Amino acid sequence: MPAKSKSQQKAAGAALSAKRGDTKVGDLQGASKSMYKSMSESELHDMASSERKVKPEHASKV
Repeated sequence: MPAKSKSQQKAAGAALSAKRGDTKVGDLQGASKSMYKSMSESELHDMASSERKVKPEHASKV
C-alpha cells in the first residue's frame, strides 16, 4: 500500500525506524505512533519506500 502524501510517507518512515529499534517509541507522535501500533514492519516499509516525486505535501480530504 503506497503512501498518498509526503507527510504520510514521513510518518511511515518514523514508525519504521522505531519498529527496527533505531529510534525510541516514545519519540513518536500522532500518525507515526498509530502506524507503529497498527502496522507490520513490511507494511511500513512498503509505505515509506514509495515514489516521492508525484506526491502532494498533504493528501486532500475529499
